[in-house]
Parts: sequence; C-alpha cells; structure tokens
Amino acid sequence: MTFVPANQGIEKLKPYQPGKPVSELERELGITNIVKLASNENPLGCSDQVKKAVAAELAEIGRYPDGGGFILKDQIQAQFGFGHQQITLGNGSNDLLEIFARAFVSEKDSVVYSQHAFAVYGLVTQAINAEALEVPAKGFAHDLDAMAAAVQANTKLIFIANPNNPTGTWFEEAEFDAFMQKVPAHVIVVLDEAYVEYYPENFNSLKFLAQYPNLIVSRTLSKCYGLAALRVGFALASVEVTDFLNRIRQPFNVNHLAMVAAVAALKDEAFIEKSRAVNKAGMAQLQAGLEQLGLSYVPSRANFILVDIQADPAQTFNDLLKQGVIVRPVGIASHLRVSIGTEAENAKFLAALAEVLALEVQA
Repeated sequence: MTFVPANQGIEKLKPYQPGKPVSELERELGITNIVKLASNENPLGCSDQVKKAVAAELAEIGRYPDGGGFILKDQIQAQFGFGHQQITLGNGSNDLLEIFARAFVSEKDSVVYSQHAFAVYGLVTQAINAEALEVPAKGFAHDLDAMAAAVQANTKLIFIANPNNPTGTWFEEAEFDAFMQKVPAHVIVVLDEAYVEYYPENFNSLKFLAQYPNLIVSRTLSKCYGLAALRVGFALASVEVTDFLNRIRQPFNVNHLAMVAAVAALKDEAFIEKSRAVNKAGMAQLQAGLEQLGLSYVPSRANFILVDIQADPAQTFNDLLKQGVIVRPVGIASHLRVSIGTEAENAKFLAALAEVLALEVQA
C-alpha cells in the first residue's frame, strides 16, 4: 500500500499538550492527596444549580441535542443582548478558535498573534498551513501597536487574548479601540476572553461589536463558570460573520447536557461572585507567599499567575510532581504557570515550591 502523506501543515504539527491529569500522576507515582494547579480550573467546581439541571436531563442522553442550541442561545441573548443570529456555539473555546481559522484563512493567507500567547493560535494556523506572523511580546504582554503594524496584504485573521494566557496580562479599552482603528476592515480580529469573568470591571468588549463588524468575541464556560469537563463556549459577532461560522460548525458540537449546564451556570450569578471572591483571595495569598520566598511574578487579571522560579521549569515541574503538586511549564524560560486554587491548595503549592527550590521565607 502506498503511503498517503497528510496535508503539509499537519505533517509538522505537534499536538497540544493539556495539563497533567491527577489520575495519571496517581498511576505514575502511586501518590494521593494531589493538588492540580495546571489547567486554570475553578477550584469550587461548578454551581449546585448546574448539577441539579444536568441530573434532571439524564434521561435525554439517548437523543441528539438541538443542533441550533436554542435554549443556550436564548439565555445568551437574555444576558448579553445579542440575537441568535449573532451567536456561534462551540465545544469549548478551542473548537471556536479552529472554526474561526477554517472559515476565513487559507494556506495562502497569514495569521497574526503574539509571542507568549495561547498555544492553540499557532496550532490552528499551522494545521491550515497558513503563514504565522508571531509578534514579539512587550514584556509579557501583547504589543498591540506592533501587531497592527505586522498586518500584511495576505493577513486574514488576528488572534488576541484579554486577559492573556499564559501570562495573565491585559490591556484597557482605549488601547483596544486604538488597535481596532488601525486594523483593515477585511481582517477578522478574534478577541479571546476565556478569563474575562474574573475581572469584568476591567474591560467591556461587547460595546465594540456594533462599531467593528470584523470583530469576534470568544468566551468559554470552562473557567469561572466551572464547566471544563462539559466543553462549552460561545462567540459573538456580526450577523454576516456569524453566518459563515455556522456554515462550518458541526451541528451537534455542543451536547445537550452541556447546554443545560451552561444555561444554569449563566443564571447563577451568586456562584460567579463567589468564584471571583475565592480567586481574588487566592491571588493575594499566592502573591504574598511568592514575595516571602523572594520570587517575582507577572501581575495577572485571570485565575492563574506566571511565576519566575529562577530555575529550570522542567526540572522544577517534575520535582513538584513528586510532592503531589501539578503546575504547568509554558515554554517561557525560568517560569511556571500556577492556577489559583483553594486556600489549602495554594498553601500546599507554596510549601512544596519552597522545598524543591530550597528557599526560606523572608522576614
């Protein structure tokens, strides 16, 4: 049989590596009492209202979901003020990022994104075999002026994240508005807001959608809403852009239980407020603990913090695993990304980090 090679972009592609699961570490090292601070999950889990809503719908597992996602789109419309024709549902925001690229980018085109940004931007670009224009970061943040200047004649798409993963950096509304005014109207701008719920006072992206028809705002319910296992996200955009996205979206890409859970999660404002409070308290706890250890970090507006451990990230990651603590190397020299956990989880991480780095708490 003659070997048939994959598309050129796929041949060179290295799959996305998710955070290490707890079950995998248990199998490898035979340890328990593991703390996972690697995948930016909500340490509270999900809302009790979500659990009740999903339990009530278990009898429907044998049926296909509503391919149009009516109940979830209805809740998004009620909450955010955008009609069904401006909503695209996704199997998490990763699914949406791929849909955006497939809808608007060919192998003859280029995609702009920042250094130190979400790894999936580069992966979806390479999968299409498009040209990747990675713009050097400004410190650890997006350099929006440089990104606008990097746009070429064949540029079709720009990925930006606010707050950014894995650095936690952010930009303000005035900076974004100035950036959008520089971007040609035919270039699609994807504003990835996976962590926006943690500091909603920081940025209101939705007001820009009417002003900029080439803007897509992408959100997920995996983080603050605590639905990571169910994989559900949504995008808001103009009617014209949304029409193209839904032409290639798989009809059942969001399952019924995920939609039911998402509706309940969006309604439970008290849970979101509690999640924000736990996150802010945990952020303060980690910042104080890191300062006492003499370690610096990148200020964050997400549910994680990028720490300069002043050591080899791979070795430190492995040493922490032996202590029952899972964090995340993100390809940035001497840095590890740490998700905000509960008070006890944060304390365990700080103690383990001090031990593996042989650091003493400073007075």
